[in-house]
Amino acid sequence: MKLCEEGELVDRIVAKGHYTERVAAAVMKTIVEVVQVCHKHGVMHHDLNPKKILFVNKKKSFSLKAIDFGLSVFFRPREQFNELVGSLYYMALEVLKRNYGPEVDVWSML
Repeated sequence: MKLCEEGELVDRIVAKGHYTERVAAAVMKTIVEVVQVCHKHGVMHHDLNPKKILFVNKKKSFSLKAIDFGLSVFFRPREQFNELVGSLYYMALEVLKRNYGPEVDVWSML
């Protein structure tokens, strides 16, 4: 476990009001890297959203952590899932159609 002093991404966005394109790109790059590492290890988060991304500290390096892997599952290449899980506002359409794979994490992070 690690202390994440700066709270959720969603709170930071609301407090700040907006980010420059450069800062938003740096944050998104880190989130993409997190999803890439999870998928490389065969883990689908299933419920990725701005409340599940925490800032570790105030540094400009955007040290972020993904949390709450309670709905995550291990997957194999080309495996399809049909469970209806995740946060509705961040859920990929494929989840609602009950035919999806790890690509739903990519939809959720956008």
